[in-house]
Formats: sequence, C-alpha cells, structure tokens
Amino acid sequence: MQSLALILAASGALLQGSLAAPAPVPAPAPTPAPVLSEAELQERGLLGGILNGVLGDVVGVLNAVNPSQTGTAGYKTCLSALTSVTSTGSPTAVVQAQARLSAVFQASPTPANLYAAVAEIVAEGLTPDNVAGALDYVQGALDGEDSDTNSNPKNPSPSAYPKANSSDAPYDLTEAQLRAAIYIPSTFKYGAGAQPIILVPGTGATGYTTFKGNYIPLLQGSNIGDPVWLNIPGFLLNDAQSNAEYIAYAINYIYGISKQKKVAVFAWSQGNLDSQWAYKYWPSTRSKVTDHIAFSPDYHGTTIANYVAAGEPLPPAVLQQEYNSNFVSTLRRNGGDSAYVPTTTIYSGFFDEIVEPQQGTGASAFLNDVRNLGVSNNEVQTVCAGQAAGGFYTHEGVLYNALGYALAVDALSHAGPGRTSRLNLGTVCAAPITPGLDLTDFLITENAIAIAGTAILVYPNKVVAEPAIKSEFSRSDPRGRFVLINYSQVMPKVPREV
Repeated sequence: MQSLALILAASGALLQGSLAAPAPVPAPAPTPAPVLSEAELQERGLLGGILNGVLGDVVGVLNAVNPSQTGTAGYKTCLSALTSVTSTGSPTAVVQAQARLSAVFQASPTPANLYAAVAEIVAEGLTPDNVAGALDYVQGALDGEDSDTNSNPKNPSPSAYPKANSSDAPYDLTEAQLRAAIYIPSTFKYGAGAQPIILVPGTGATGYTTFKGNYIPLLQGSNIGDPVWLNIPGFLLNDAQSNAEYIAYAINYIYGISKQKKVAVFAWSQGNLDSQWAYKYWPSTRSKVTDHIAFSPDYHGTTIANYVAAGEPLPPAVLQQEYNSNFVSTLRRNGGDSAYVPTTTIYSGFFDEIVEPQQGTGASAFLNDVRNLGVSNNEVQTVCAGQAAGGFYTHEGVLYNALGYALAVDALSHAGPGRTSRLNLGTVCAAPITPGLDLTDFLITENAIAIAGTAILVYPNKVVAEPAIKSEFSRSDPRGRFVLINYSQVMPKVPREV
C-alpha cells in the first residue's frame, strides 16, 4: 500500500513541489476482495500487469503523459485516449465487480494517474457509461436532479442571508446563487417527517451524481432521514472558499424552511473539507447540525492531489487539496483540525486512490475532538478486519460500504457520533455492500470517479497556484479559541458550468 502511494505521488507530477506528510500508522492487513480466477484474469488482460490490444495502447498513452508539458496538450491527449475506451463486458454480481476493481489497482504496472485508472475501470465494465457519455454529461446543461439553477421560493425563518449570525463571515455570492444550488426533491417534507439531511458532493461531482447510487435511494422514503442535495456550480472544482459558502447557506436555509428542525450533513471527499470550513467561519451553522457524516474526507488534503495533473495547471479546488496547501493549513489552524459538530468519519485505508495518507491516526480523514463534541474515526479495514466490509474499497466505494451506512444510522439515532460499540459488527461487516443496494448502485457510484476525471480534464479555468486566502480578521468562537477568518478580498466570480 505504501509503495503504491509513492508510485502515485511520483507519477502525479506535483506542480507546487512535494510536501512531506507524516508516516501513516499501519493498519491491520485487510482481507483482499474476492479475486478473479486465473482464466478470467487472463481473459481480462490483467494477469501479470499485461494489458493487451486497444486498452493497453490507451493506458500506455495515459501513463506516459509527460509531467513537464505545459498548456493544454496533456489534457487533450488524455481526453482523446479516454473517449476511445469502451467496456468489454460487465460484471454480473457485486463480488465480481469488487474483484475486477481490486485487480485494476493491484495490477503491475499500477495506473500512473487518475486517467489511466478511469480507462481501466471503464474497460472493466465498472461504470454504466463510457467516457464519451461522461463528457456529454459534463459539457451539457445540468438540469433535473443535477440542476444548479433550482427555484426554491420558500423563505427561511430565521433569515439566512446576508448573515444568520453577526459572527458569520460575509458571503461573496448572492443569496439567489446560493439558494439555486440546493435541490429539494418532491418527496421532501420540510421538517414534518424524518430529520432533514443535506448531501454534499465531492470534487468533480454534483450532489446527484455522488449520491444517486447510495444515500439518495437509501434515505428517500425512509424514517432515517429526509434528503436534499447540493449541486454546486463548477462540479466543486472552483475555489473551495466559494464552495464552502454554498454549504454554510444550505444549512441555515434548510433549517429555516424545515420548522427549525436541526439537520444532518452527509458529505463525500472535498465536501467534508468545505463543510469544515463552513463550520469554522460561519458559526451559525454549528447549532443547527446534529451530526456530520464524513465519507472519505481529506481534512489534511492529500499527498497525491496532482495524481490528476498530467503535468499541467489544475482546477483551483484540486490545488487547494494538496497536503499542507494554504487552504488546508488555514483551515487546520486554531482548532480547525477538530470537530465543530459531532462527527463520524468513514474511510478506506485499502485503497483510496485519491487521498493519501489514509491509514490509522495519520489518515487525512482522521479528525480530532478538542471541543469534546464527539468524534469517531472509522477505517473500515480496521473495524471490519478479516470481513467483507473490511476488504478493498476505493475513495468512492466507501459510499456503498455497509459499515458506513450502519454508523450513519447509529449517529442519527443517538446523541454524538456513530459508535461501533453499538453495532452488531458480525452482521454489519459480513456485507460487501450496504443492504438495500445492488450491482446497479455499485456501478452508478463508481461512475462518479469517471465523471470527476472528465470534469477535471475539461474544466476551463485551470490555474498554476491556489487562490489566495481572503483577508484576515479575528474573533473568538463560543469556546474561547482564537480563530482567523480571511475574507476581505473580492472573490472572483465562478463559472456557472464546466
């Protein structure tokens, strides 16, 4: 695992220079996912790392993208290669799909960047669409459940804008922009039913593409939670400081239109980093959130953020997620590395292809609890060691992990975070996928990484340095800890669509 992380970091071409990360605490050896038979591995072209035919040529092109390239040549090369990849056959069961996914990342050579990985995942039939389909989606108008121009005429009480609390940071975006990113399905009961839950996407995704194969079907119509989701413009690739504004506003807005019923926040990947920024700099949000459920969070960024780079400029939010970036360092100062609301983290040490380190207490997902609000940090391979739910799970795969769902339900059912001590781990950990989900949901969830890779490739406003932290002012939070807020520079306006 550690050697693989080093390969990815080296091949990712860190544009801003490598930043040292702490050595992760080794986790117990996980139980490997079910493996393909030798005959099937040979058929799939993965045995011994041999990739044959057109796929082998494509992966060779993607692996060989020159880290010293400038301009747009590398991204165009990647996109051209990726759109030529088609599936050679789909799995027929979840365990088979997991085995194929595991084989992609355990092959030799390992995919050298995100795009090579996407090519192999698509070829293995692990996504419902090919990259050409993902490109049509990313470049098309976002509508329906993916819309970021929603009409939400209900006004919240109390008001959520321009500030819900005098200690909140100012918004740069207008209330119309912030409100339009909230998708409220027709099933939402505005506080009359189960607890409102806000679903926050990750990098390169909308709320709908992130959660339509997992927590949307699991929650809708249940007595567990009543979901809405955020479709943040730019596929969460714009300045993360701007992305966080949408989350801060949504918490206050949904609370204010739901009979002042407290909400829970479920977030994936960067959505957790941005939520933590929102909790820190919009203190009004904290009293309105009972639980934050963090799937594959990167609270310390990642040493392989530029695994996606192809040696070229990147979307702002990707640079901001580099380990010890200015954004991450600002967030973590003065207690920002600890929870502001009761928080349950769920993450995979084997294998998160996007975030490293992701093992033990050195994991980027690991959150501290200096305020004693309640935090539980749950590496699935540690909690479910030797069992199905403790096997091979990708960055996105944690969203269908059965332990993650059980912990989320437990957190919503009790004060404080989800606790494994209250779960029947023998039953929970025996499931390779959350009960209630199936192979179709597995493939839809894995498709999020293909969409994210495509969105990054065609993002129009790539930069070579992360956006500046906004100008500073100080105050004390309710616990008396000094914090910095950096918000007086004018935030550049973000594109509505990629």
